[in-house]
Amino acid sequence: MRNIILSLGLLCCLLWGADARIEITKGQKQLPNIIINLVKEGMGEKISKLVVKDLEVSGNFNVSTQQKEIQSYPNYLLYQSQKVDLLTYVKYNEQKIILSLFDINAKKEVLHKEYVLKNPKKYPFIAHKIANAINDYIQAPSIAWMNRLIVFSKLIASSKSEIVISDYTLTYQQSIINDGLNIFPKWADKEQNSIYFTKYLDRPTVLKYNLQTKKIEKILSSQGIAIVSDVSNDYKKLLVSMSPIAQADVYLYDLEAKVTKRLTKNPGIDVGASFVENQKKIIFVSDRLGYPNIFMMNEDGSGVGQAVFHGKNNSSVTSNGEYVVYSSRDKNSEFGTKIFNLYLISLDGNHIRKLTLNGENQLPRFSQDGENIMFLKNNGSQSALGIIRLRYNKTSLFPVAKIKIQSFDW
Repeated sequence: MRNIILSLGLLCCLLWGADARIEITKGQKQLPNIIINLVKEGMGEKISKLVVKDLEVSGNFNVSTQQKEIQSYPNYLLYQSQKVDLLTYVKYNEQKIILSLFDINAKKEVLHKEYVLKNPKKYPFIAHKIANAINDYIQAPSIAWMNRLIVFSKLIASSKSEIVISDYTLTYQQSIINDGLNIFPKWADKEQNSIYFTKYLDRPTVLKYNLQTKKIEKILSSQGIAIVSDVSNDYKKLLVSMSPIAQADVYLYDLEAKVTKRLTKNPGIDVGASFVENQKKIIFVSDRLGYPNIFMMNEDGSGVGQAVFHGKNNSSVTSNGEYVVYSSRDKNSEFGTKIFNLYLISLDGNHIRKLTLNGENQLPRFSQDGENIMFLKNNGSQSALGIIRLRYNKTSLFPVAKIKIQSFDW
């Protein structure tokens, strides 16, 4: 086990770099080999298969599967001869899921955990917890982001959409708001107890909805549009796109003082703002050059300047405070289809990486830990929610069947 931990530690140091710069690399070696014993049917099968997917997405394991009878004492010598490091059993019995993890080199069971599944529909979250437990055992970089909820708006008709919460794989989905046009959901707190979203009442209105109490609170409204694009780290301030006068501008709304401050005053369209550099600066999308591009300004709206000098149609942006990922329109393909690719750039502008290769890749969103990008991918008639693991240059796609996602947050 010590060799596994040392190998993972060295790998992460090489990938991350001494200056904590996000390096996108290919080809990982010396990852622990893990076998997941697949249950043959029922809930156990669903959970064990999803654990396999989670560990593959993590990038921290070489994953394989088997289907054998569960043994209290595995044949350690046999597995050692096959160069297996870890063996996992997942058992399901009357709302109880049991994880058994065996360290083949140490020749012992190193994890034995029990999870209670009260709601069968929420089994994906048990699978994610199991994957996290295995990942933590080898002291690999955290995959706690898998436990978080995704919130998205699903278009049903031209004037109707619903807000849905799901796990990151979209396996679990629950509609929470489905009356009328409900768009642009945004998490309102770290614990994911509440969301902000836009609803058209007499005019576009930003509402706050508590998932536990079901209470809805009116925050602000505006003619044209009213969209929360970012929430401050202390959850006390909002960046909002509104158009009470003419074209859309970026506004800062203080939730405690209930004061709105207009930050941009350009004749064009300014939207999609996000806090960067410990909230001392703000990035946003503007068409002030005649096409959508990424700009940056100080927190008070002063010092506006162009932040990205690549591409002529950069329509969406996200940031983890140090790096920016934006969607940029590349040349049309030979078949005449539009291609939007994602690019990662450091705020000093010295480093740029292309993250996707084909299709329409839009709405990038950083995870809370700043190490993963979720995005919406359309490629022909197929759509998917994608996750880019920046440490490993690894992309996983989760198909979106018969769902038109308008926007999302995680």
